[in-house]
Amino acid sequence: MEPVRLMREMFEAAIASAQPARCVPAHLPNPAEVRGRLIVVGAGKASAAMARAVEEHWRGPLDGLVVTRYGYHVPCQHIRIVEAAHPVPDAAGLQAAERMLGLVSGLTPDDVVLCLISGGGSSLLPLPLPGITLADKQQVNRALLASGASIGEMNTVRRHLSAIKGGRLAAACHPARVITLVLSDVPGDVPMDIASGPTVGDPTTCADALDIVQRYGIELPAPVRVLLDSGRGESVKPDDARLAGHTTRMVAAPQQALEVAAQVARRHGYAAHILSDAVEGEAREVGKVLAALALQVAGRGQPFTAPCAILSGGETTVTLRGQGRGGRNVECLLSLAIATRGHARIHALMGDTDGVDGAQEVAGAHIGPDTLARAFAQGIHPRRSLDDNDAHGFFQALGDAVVTGPTLTNVNDFRVILVNA
Repeated sequence: MEPVRLMREMFEAAIASAQPARCVPAHLPNPAEVRGRLIVVGAGKASAAMARAVEEHWRGPLDGLVVTRYGYHVPCQHIRIVEAAHPVPDAAGLQAAERMLGLVSGLTPDDVVLCLISGGGSSLLPLPLPGITLADKQQVNRALLASGASIGEMNTVRRHLSAIKGGRLAAACHPARVITLVLSDVPGDVPMDIASGPTVGDPTTCADALDIVQRYGIELPAPVRVLLDSGRGESVKPDDARLAGHTTRMVAAPQQALEVAAQVARRHGYAAHILSDAVEGEAREVGKVLAALALQVAGRGQPFTAPCAILSGGETTVTLRGQGRGGRNVECLLSLAIATRGHARIHALMGDTDGVDGAQEVAGAHIGPDTLARAFAQGIHPRRSLDDNDAHGFFQALGDAVVTGPTLTNVNDFRVILVNA
């Protein structure tokens, strides 16, 4: 099979493996556990599709509200679907978060709240704590996105500015029991970092958030600084009595998606090797490391022999310094293309399984031995594009962008390198 077709098939298989219709039903609560009402809430790029999976398989009455990214709406009969902005939050998300807290107030011990959480939920539930505004949170969010901070670091800050994240949604549900179904998009599948953990106790502190802000030189709006300095932004801790009896169930994760993609490669005669489902770091530096590995395989037969597929997941970061649009997968891929120098046996595809790399409606891109030559022939200098954080522009000009549209799921980044024999 032609390399680009094979890599696309692997990417599509990874996305399909994490579709809510496939992975949510087995994790629904036993109807006998629900003596009162079932309230469904949630947030994330997959939340609407998760809500539809619940409606299709739950045989009792239910009510609820979930918020998803613009363009990711899925029609439901009983659960209200609200669309809001990502990655920079907007008023629609704030209003949805307010409605969600109202929906879970006044519940009883017989009621169950089913919370559907997936990647993107941090921006989709931007309800600020008293004393700060949505504009304050938008300013902080933009600074975090451009800083090079990891997703765990960004979400530590976000949890301490939020009236609903960092366990606060779960606390608001008390005394009802909360069952959280999580579709992981973060390295290590840490529940408190997925959508900033609205139903999960948070061991981090305001002091931790301030350390991160200082580490990346982020200038805070004055009200945010006052909030963190005072400790008023402290989140709900794991030992909080209001969280007793709550459960969290991981319904899909990056490792599972990589394993499915590896099976596709093996069916086509490639040995498949998963390096890690939790690769982090500056995207262009990760690209260099992956390039060195691919060149070692191609030139030395170490640590793997060709033909092989080298897979990895996780979430790299981009520190914006140029005028381009960023995009961690395409920046990592362009860095790899430059470092492999058009090697005749190396192909690669990198993309985000939610269909959006950075702020662009483009999942990622692919490269082959002729990528650099075609760019130079069009007057495009690969190194200048990388230095300007313009990998999206680079690959779109070559026609090598990978566009999926909304995938209705999110299990983080997908990277595959094919080294042919």
